[in-house]
Amino acid sequence: MQNFTSVTIIPWDSPNPHSEDEIRNVLAEENLKPYAWGNSPGDVYQAHTHRYHKVIYVLQGSITFGLPEEGRQVALKAGDRLELPAGTQHNAIVGENGVRCLEAHR
Repeated sequence: MQNFTSVTIIPWDSPNPHSEDEIRNVLAEENLKPYAWGNSPGDVYQAHTHRYHKVIYVLQGSITFGLPEEGRQVALKAGDRLELPAGTQHNAIVGENGVRCLEAHR
């Protein structure tokens, strides 16, 4: 696990990620209600913030989040978890095979 000033990344360290049902159960145990979303290869999200804490699990594909205030980028692949506190500026670009994620808000 890596902790920086605003985000927590929990990388998946197994060749086989959890199933979507298993990840939904993990989030349910945290009293979170996830929803699924996905994007096509190369899709871009410009820098923005949210008023809520985001929890994202990558189910398939990959996505790279830019964290301008921290001067770094975080590449996520299937199984990885990102926790993004409210007010954290971020952008994103979807990997070459697209991405499918589960997201919940605190």
